[in-house]
Amino acid sequence: MKINLSNNKIQNIVLPALFLCIGVVLPFFTGQIKEIGDTLLPMHFPVMLCGLICGWKYGFVVGLILPFFRAVTVGMPPIYPNAVWMASELATYGFVSGFLYNALASKRLYFSLLVSMVCGRIVWGITKAVLLGVAGKAFAFEAFIAGALIDSLPGILLQLILIPLIVKLIKIKQ
Repeated sequence: MKINLSNNKIQNIVLPALFLCIGVVLPFFTGQIKEIGDTLLPMHFPVMLCGLICGWKYGFVVGLILPFFRAVTVGMPPIYPNAVWMASELATYGFVSGFLYNALASKRLYFSLLVSMVCGRIVWGITKAVLLGVAGKAFAFEAFIAGALIDSLPGILLQLILIPLIVKLIKIKQ
């Protein structure tokens, strides 16, 4: 039995669910080790892909749900505060990448990807600073730069290489 994926209703159900599942599974390839995950950013890939391929609404929802779904089903990340700041970051990635990519007539993939990365990291930093501030802890600017850029540079480079390649391959198949 062959499924016609050109049917938008089927595609709009199956693809976001697939990206959600990929987001649950990918961190297992980093051994669920937080430091490796913080470097390679395995949950970012499916959320950005969902935004770019399915659109901003689906990217936003998958990004928002993924950390909590993973926390409940797998036990990582801890729901509070990690899943909260991750959800805000990932939802931003899904929203911004999908919105910009679909809004720009020329479908500027790298531009959409880079802007979503910057916006997601800013939202992550603000959310983390607020949550840590509520707990009476500080989130220094140096910690933000280290977490948002320096520590995650390998993952950022992988995203800039692999995500455009995957999007182009999927768009060719459609």
